[in-house]
Amino acid sequence: MARVRMIPAAKLLFDINEREFEKYFPTQELRRTVLAAFTDVPDKFSVTAKLKGGGISSQAEALRHGLARALITHEPNLRTKLKAKGFLKRDPRAKERRKFGLKKA
Repeated sequence: MARVRMIPAAKLLFDINEREFEKYFPTQELRRTVLAAFTDVPDKFSVTAKLKGGGISSQAEALRHGLARALITHEPNLRTKLKAKGFLKRDPRAKERRKFGLKKA
């Protein structure tokens, strides 16, 4: 789950769970996943995000989804480009419920 807040700024700044972007996402692949939302936009935003649940890869994708949704509120004509790339599609998977008489699902 990602809660994203974007504010126009002089340059791109990230504050993720009160940590730096490079320290929260240690690999280049995870950073590329997050920054893919900014391909058609000048990165002049200060981004504050609260992430929780799932693994680090899922959190990177959730942050990308939140950034894409925030960019649409800032510039509505980006919707078609971001939708074509699949950044506006959320992950519907959830933990399966426990069945009666069994230990797990």
